[in-house]
Amino acid sequence: MTVETLLADLSLMTPELVLAIGALVLLLVGVYWRSEHGGSRIVMRLSMLLLVGAAGAAIYLAQGPGGDTFNGAFTVDAFGLYAKTAIFLAAAVALLLAFKYLETEKLAKFEYPVLVALAALGMAIMVSADDLITLYLGLELQSLSLYILAAFNRDSLRASEAGLKYFVLGALSSGLLLYGSSLVYGFSGTTEFAGIAIAASEEGTNVGLLFGLVFVVSGLAFKISAAPFHMWTPDVYEGAPTPVAAFFATAPKLAARALLARVLTEPFGAMVDQWQQVIILLAILSMAVGSFGALIQTNIKRLMGYSSIGNVGYALVGLSAGTAIGVWSVLLYFTLYIIGVAGAFAVILSMRKAEGMVERIDDLAGLSKTRPTLAWAMTALMFSIGGMPFLVGFFGKFFVFYAAVEAGLVWLVIIAVLFSSVSIAYYLRVVKVIWFDEPTGEFLPAPAGVAFVSRAAGLATVLLLPIMIGLISLVVNAGGGIGG
Repeated sequence: MTVETLLADLSLMTPELVLAIGALVLLLVGVYWRSEHGGSRIVMRLSMLLLVGAAGAAIYLAQGPGGDTFNGAFTVDAFGLYAKTAIFLAAAVALLLAFKYLETEKLAKFEYPVLVALAALGMAIMVSADDLITLYLGLELQSLSLYILAAFNRDSLRASEAGLKYFVLGALSSGLLLYGSSLVYGFSGTTEFAGIAIAASEEGTNVGLLFGLVFVVSGLAFKISAAPFHMWTPDVYEGAPTPVAAFFATAPKLAARALLARVLTEPFGAMVDQWQQVIILLAILSMAVGSFGALIQTNIKRLMGYSSIGNVGYALVGLSAGTAIGVWSVLLYFTLYIIGVAGAFAVILSMRKAEGMVERIDDLAGLSKTRPTLAWAMTALMFSIGGMPFLVGFFGKFFVFYAAVEAGLVWLVIIAVLFSSVSIAYYLRVVKVIWFDEPTGEFLPAPAGVAFVSRAAGLATVLLLPIMIGLISLVVNAGGGIGG
């Protein structure tokens, strides 16, 4: 490899290099800045700027032709750059939500924003992976950071339990993924996606490759919280510090779904008839578990955990189409979902009374009388996440349902609509508590960053309506492929 080739390859990895070098520098800053809160504050602010800068680098690269780097191990295309931009911005918002919470709960450590930046780096590598080894490196960099974040509050039994449960089950999923990858390598002779695609397109059913695909999908299903691999999600959402749960619900979810879409449509695109049945089953199970599991929840964070499982199912409806429209509809769906869920967690972070943070749904009682602006924001966010018509969340479901209908999966869309109708019940329960129950106490004023995110996200569910109408034509006319 010549120097010119190396520099060209590195230039296509600018967002990843910005995050990697920036995270190492911030780690040194945190270590040598010994003041009580000064070090964590400056590292937190610089980490947010670092993530925004990485998003800017991804947008800049989108103006170029893209291409493969390091002998096809890493690819830069419109799909990956879109996902990276959304991931970096979501991570920056998660840090904004965490800023005051960590100080109030005496958890303000400089390691927190560095771990978020490293997790975002792993996600960026994941979504641009063009090789099974690169995929695994990115996935484990993300996972190791998230394990630590889940148990970041070491003095909390719930947080320690959440981190341990996430770690043990995550190790199991990594084992499934590695075993599947070894089978894929053994029966295709390569770890590169292009080579696997050639082996998958050969005439006749390659049983070994099919078994490998099943294990790979099982490992990735854990990462996206798809049922029946969802068991960690409600417990981790409840036990982890609330800003960590907010981060888990946004950037990692988008990254894992983008990775699953790339794996299924690039190396295994020729086996769509085989994996489509598995994805349909995962979609139905996820919608069922998410819809009915959330109905009995009393903790708002556990409710959001089950909500995320259900929303995975709706996204898989679009992916099951096995088309370019289906792949892009998943990205659009989760972009809109992130707006709603980030705002919802901002409201949850506003649920602080004199005695401390509260998490029960009943604690929102009478919010319309005590904090009307927050009540309106939460109402809009619940309706948007639930997919109520004419809010941005509705258009997310429209995109994935359209992709499925185009692929002839009308029956699956009907099932999804039925489950969506069930899910509206638990969103309406939150709204009912906010508007019709008597107040049980008033929340303390929310930090400026948290208040801004909750209100901005609530407004976005309405103000983005014209843009969503325009995006319908984008989805309808999508073509080319995932790398287009």
